[in-house]
Amino acid sequence: MKLAISAALVGSASAWSTLTMKAQTPNSRRDILQKGAAIATTIAAPAAANAYAVPDLLYPFEALEPYIDAPTMKIHHDKHHATYVANINKATEGKEEVDILDLQLNALEAGPGVRNSGGGHYNHAFFWDEMAPPDEAKKTKPSAELEAAIDKAFGSFDEMKAKFEAQAAPGAVFGSGWVWVCSSSDGLKIVGTPNQDNPLMKGVTDEVMFPILGIDVWEHAYYLKYQNRRPEYVSNWWNVVNWDKVSENYAYVLEKKAGVPVRG
Repeated sequence: MKLAISAALVGSASAWSTLTMKAQTPNSRRDILQKGAAIATTIAAPAAANAYAVPDLLYPFEALEPYIDAPTMKIHHDKHHATYVANINKATEGKEEVDILDLQLNALEAGPGVRNSGGGHYNHAFFWDEMAPPDEAKKTKPSAELEAAIDKAFGSFDEMKAKFEAQAAPGAVFGSGWVWVCSSSDGLKIVGTPNQDNPLMKGVTDEVMFPILGIDVWEHAYYLKYQNRRPEYVSNWWNVVNWDKVSENYAYVLEKKAGVPVRG
């Protein structure tokens, strides 16, 4: 980008030097200035065009079997996530490009396009990367720091899982939504959010919090395999959680006091 800008500026200077050697009318000088301003504006503030993309999975669609089936993964990733990406690109078309993480804080103020589609993109990109094939996931475990935080907040690892599953039950998150383990000003907390909201969004929860783990409890995440048995889906999901990644997320938010960046 720096080379492109330098080339553009050198080219503009060369053209200007040549032109100033000729007799100029006021109109010709005004045209040159206007064209130069247009070039400078284009270089300084490029508009976002298809700024966001669906990230490739880090594993094949069938890798999470038997706990999450391949058809669900393919539809979820290639159709549902892709729709959120297409819509957030439309909502931000012609605007300066902003990282998807940075869109979350003021998403409610920005309106439904950013809140629903921007949230949907961030949430799904986060979700894919915290999972791993069962044979790999079972070899992972919470870091010592994360384990201590879990014990302090919930009593034990098993109690954390039980509280998380209770929050993910249909009666707790009615309809569509997500359940998160977040780092807050008062340690770890478990919260549910509706639709594509997340705790990074100001106004969704009591305070802005930083998710380190999250599960999608929209029906599209599990219905082909589990139908109306959401609790079974949530219980089985633990078998594909990559605790090494969750531990990395926890370490990141503690150090940066910010949300976890995602691919795409």
